[in-house]
Amino acid sequence: MRYTTLIETAALADLLADPSLAIVDCRFDLKDTSAGERGYVAGHIPGAVYAHVDRDLSAEKTGTNGRHPLPDVQTFAATLGRLGIDASTQVVVYDQDTGGFAGRLWWMLRWLGHDGVALLNGGFAKWVAEGRPTRAGAETRARRVFVPHVQPQMVATVADVAALAGNRDWRLLDARAPERYRGEVEPVDKVAGHIPGAVNLPFLENLDSSGTFKPPADLAARFRQVSGSTPPDHLVVYCGSGVTACQNLVAMEHAGLKGAKLYPGSWSEWSSDPSRPIETTRK
Repeated sequence: MRYTTLIETAALADLLADPSLAIVDCRFDLKDTSAGERGYVAGHIPGAVYAHVDRDLSAEKTGTNGRHPLPDVQTFAATLGRLGIDASTQVVVYDQDTGGFAGRLWWMLRWLGHDGVALLNGGFAKWVAEGRPTRAGAETRARRVFVPHVQPQMVATVADVAALAGNRDWRLLDARAPERYRGEVEPVDKVAGHIPGAVNLPFLENLDSSGTFKPPADLAARFRQVSGSTPPDHLVVYCGSGVTACQNLVAMEHAGLKGAKLYPGSWSEWSSDPSRPIETTRK
């Protein structure tokens, strides 16, 4: 069976011995960027390799291209090969719990044409809570050759966003916490607020009280409530730096809403230019 959106912990446990499976640990902390890797070395799902959001899933920052710009295609393809991934590999990605970081790798693999990737529902927290096995230390996989097949329609550039921000046929979805969207606080970026016309769709609200994704019908209703009649392929999601917004894209795919784009630069890129308009909705 090919897993392309979510995979449950029990299903992953049954696949651990499968040589065609690559598990990638994406745990990360924006405030302590080495915390995820330390946690991985302390204990991870057996066979998992580690991908660092800054080093492996992002390019160099220039100050104007956002906090987590997309890497060059060939550079990222080489990273995937180093992680033991090629066209035949079933990939499972996970982070601590919400999918907010692992979703980035899920989306990036699909951006390069690899649909055989699934996010572990509930993440490492659920795996451990169920008493499933873990392993300490760093692991590697045999290097493979990943051939990218770029899907440019999945990406919205800053120019695209500027052009469609006032277009009624398109809708921008902001995945950040409501208080950041409203511009009441901004703990990471220099400017508070949101892109004009965007509506708020916090990624954490895709999860239920147990920390796993809500049923597809509930997710579909949630997205349609904010997007109205706008078709999925006219939706653009963003967040602070193009990372947690990817979890919204996982949820949309799980709900059968396909074709939405990611604005990778997100708020950190948009707000870096003082000439770009911003909007706040402070209470």
